[in-house]
Amino acid sequence: MKITLLGSGTSQGVPVIACECEVCRSLDYRDKRLRSALHIEVDGLSLVIDTGPDFRQQMLNNRINHLDAILFTHEHKDHTAGMDDVRSFNFKQKCDMPIYARDRVLAQLRKEFAYIFAENKYPGIPKVAEHTIENALFQIQQVPIMPINVRHHQLDVFGFRIGDFTYITDANFIEPKELEKIKGSKVLILNALQKKEHISHFTLQEAVALAHQIGAEKTYFTHISHSMGLHQQVQLELSDNQFLAYDGLIITL
Repeated sequence: MKITLLGSGTSQGVPVIACECEVCRSLDYRDKRLRSALHIEVDGLSLVIDTGPDFRQQMLNNRINHLDAILFTHEHKDHTAGMDDVRSFNFKQKCDMPIYARDRVLAQLRKEFAYIFAENKYPGIPKVAEHTIENALFQIQQVPIMPINVRHHQLDVFGFRIGDFTYITDANFIEPKELEKIKGSKVLILNALQKKEHISHFTLQEAVALAHQIGAEKTYFTHISHSMGLHQQVQLELSDNQFLAYDGLIITL
């Protein structure tokens, strides 16, 4: 399995014009974060989790020229806004793009991208094939995928476990029965927005504590705000098997 972190940031982590904070002025490439998304290659299957506003740039940056399916964690725009750009894969692969999400998320996509789902479609628009998933094991091309339901304040969000790897973003609470699905993972990617308390995201301290509870061999923290601080400095605060993620990070399992 090859895991590529396409983006490790959040809309709160995108550099702002004329911002003078140390992260926005940093020359360290690890402090330059696109919106959170992930690419996985496993058993010949090429998957992306979430298509945020930076989706096109992420595909080009990482030279991803084939995509079998897209999984959506939830419907917030920083995780869905780039879906229009699947049309490039439609053109190249000459087929509809399978998308997997819970009913509520698919309903929101139909609303925000109504032209994609219209009965009388305009020529050249993206083409997708909808697949509804629930909080139960499913498969894509014989690859088992386990959804993990987490809470993003009052919103249910899906994380995903594939083999020994688990990806969780946009969460600030995970029920014990869902935590059990994660335990035994060798690699965990978990959201940690900032050090200051937040209403809908784990803080770094909360994420570190949860990572110790889960006990993965390696944990990477993602969905990082620029208020977290400089990558180099924050990494010094973490234990030997915990890491601050960065765009372009590649993990093999």
